[in-house]
Amino acid sequence: MALKKSKRVQAQTAPGCDHLAIIVGAGFGGLGMAIALKRQGFDDFVVLERSSGVGGTWYANTYPDVAVDVPGIVYQFSFAKNPDWSRTFPKGAEVRAYIEDLVEEYDLDRHLRLNHDMVSREWDESAQQWKVGLADGRTLTAKYVISAVGAFVEPRVPDIAGLGDFAGKVIQTQAWDHDYDLTGKRVAVIGTGATSVQLVPELAERAAHLDVYQRRAIWVFAKPDFAIPKTVRTAFRYLPVLQSLIRGVVAAAVEVGLVGITVYGKQVAPLTLVPNWACRAFLFTQVRDKELRRKLTPSYGFGCKRPSVSNRYYKAYTRANVDLVTDPIERITPAGVATAVGVERPVDVLVLATGFEMSQSPEPYRRRPVRGRDGFDLAEFYDKNRAKAYEGVCMPGLPNHFFVFGPFSWSGSSWHVMVENAMRIATRLISETERRGASSVTVTDAANERFFEFISARGSDTLMHGKACINANSYYIDKHGDFGFLRPTTAYQSTKASKRIPMEDFDFQYGPRVENEPAAQLEVVK
Repeated sequence: MALKKSKRVQAQTAPGCDHLAIIVGAGFGGLGMAIALKRQGFDDFVVLERSSGVGGTWYANTYPDVAVDVPGIVYQFSFAKNPDWSRTFPKGAEVRAYIEDLVEEYDLDRHLRLNHDMVSREWDESAQQWKVGLADGRTLTAKYVISAVGAFVEPRVPDIAGLGDFAGKVIQTQAWDHDYDLTGKRVAVIGTGATSVQLVPELAERAAHLDVYQRRAIWVFAKPDFAIPKTVRTAFRYLPVLQSLIRGVVAAAVEVGLVGITVYGKQVAPLTLVPNWACRAFLFTQVRDKELRRKLTPSYGFGCKRPSVSNRYYKAYTRANVDLVTDPIERITPAGVATAVGVERPVDVLVLATGFEMSQSPEPYRRRPVRGRDGFDLAEFYDKNRAKAYEGVCMPGLPNHFFVFGPFSWSGSSWHVMVENAMRIATRLISETERRGASSVTVTDAANERFFEFISARGSDTLMHGKACINANSYYIDKHGDFGFLRPTTAYQSTKASKRIPMEDFDFQYGPRVENEPAAQLEVVK
C-alpha cells in the first residue's frame, strides 16, 4: 500500500532550526501529514505526540465495544486501503492495528517523538521560525509547523456540583480502567452521545444496575454490521479495483446520509423526514413501551447532530436493570446522583461520557498558546472573531503553519477525506516555498476572506439554521453561530479545491518582514 515517492527531492533542512517541520499529533492527521512529507522528499521532520503511543483518539479510547461508526471501507486512506477489515464496522483494536501498519509501512517510527507534550507554539519573525515549547521545559524550532491535534482535544469534565466529593469510582471514557470489575456494581453514565451508544449495552450486561442520565436524545438507526467473508477479503487483496469501486459506492451513500441531509436538508426539507421516520420505526421495533420511546426520541430533526448506529442501544433500556433518567442532575453526592426533582440514586461507579473540548474554541489555546505574526493569538481569535481559515488549512496570522482540522474543513463520508485534502495543500505550499527559496508563506487576507464568504454563505443555508434544529445544541455550530465544524460542501468539491489552490492566494516572504512593508511575491511559473 506504499505511496509512490516524488521524483523531486526538496531541501532537507532549514538552517538555524532543529527540524524543517514539526507535526503536532500522531493520530490519523499527523501520520497522514508525515506520509505526505516523505512522499515529497522531505525527511527532516518529527511528529510530537503527548501520549505513549500512536493513534490519537484511537489510542485514548479503549472503552468497551469502541468501534468506528461509519463503514471501515471508507474509514481509511485512499492510498492505503486495508483489504482485511473483519467487519463492516471495525472495532477499535482493528483500527489501531491499521494505524500501526501505517507506521511500519512508511517508516514513520524514527520520526515519532512519543511522550512529548507540546504546550506552546510561537512564531519568531526575526528568525523566521516556529518555537515549539514542550512540557519538560525544552524548546524545539522548525521552519514549518503542522497542527494535527484533531477536532476533540481534551476530555470534557462536566461542571456538576459535588463531582469532586463523590466517594466511589469515577471513570472518564477516554481513560478507561480495564482492571476495574463492574460486576455487581451500581453504575451511572452521564451523557448519551456516540460513545454512550456503544458503551451502554456493554455496561448493561456487566453492572448490577445501570442509570443513564440523558439531556438530549440521539438519533440511532440499525447498524448493518456483519463479518466480511474471507472470500471477499481475498478478492479485495487481489483485485484492489473492486474494493475501490465498492468504497466509492459506500462513501457516496454515507455522504448522502451524514452530510447531504445536514448540508442540503433545508433545500430538500421533505426528504429529511425519511431518515427521521426510519429511525422512529427502528426505535418502535426495539422498544414497545410508549413512554420510554418518547424519552428516547430526539426533540430536534435528523441531521442536526451527528446520528449514530447500533443494534443494541435501544434494547438496553428494556432490561430490568437499566433506567433512563431524563431529570436534570442537581449535584453529585458522596454516594450517588441527586436530580432536580429531589431523588438521589445510589452509585458505586460514575462513568463520564461527556465528550471533548473542541479544537475550534478558545480554551485549548489558552492552556497551550499559539502566537503568530503581529501579535496574532489563536485563543483570542477564536474568542472574539468569526473563525476563518483558507480551505480549513491556513490563517493569515500564522506563517508556515497548517491545520489538518481547521474551521470549515471536515467534509465527506470520512475523516480521511479532510486529512488527504490538508495533506495535499500543506505539502504543495511547503514545496513551493522551498522551490522559491522563500523564508515563509502566508495566505493573503483577500484570499482568506473570499473563501470565508463562499463557505459561510453555504453554511447559513444549511439544515442547522432551520427550525428543526433549534433544540439540538449541536457542536456543528460554533459560538458565533457559524457552521464552522463542518464544511458545507460535498467531498468532491473540497477535494477538487485542494488540487487547484492558486499560488496567487499566498504571500511568500524572503526574510524578516519590515513593519508596514507589504509581503513580497514572485510571479507564479505556470
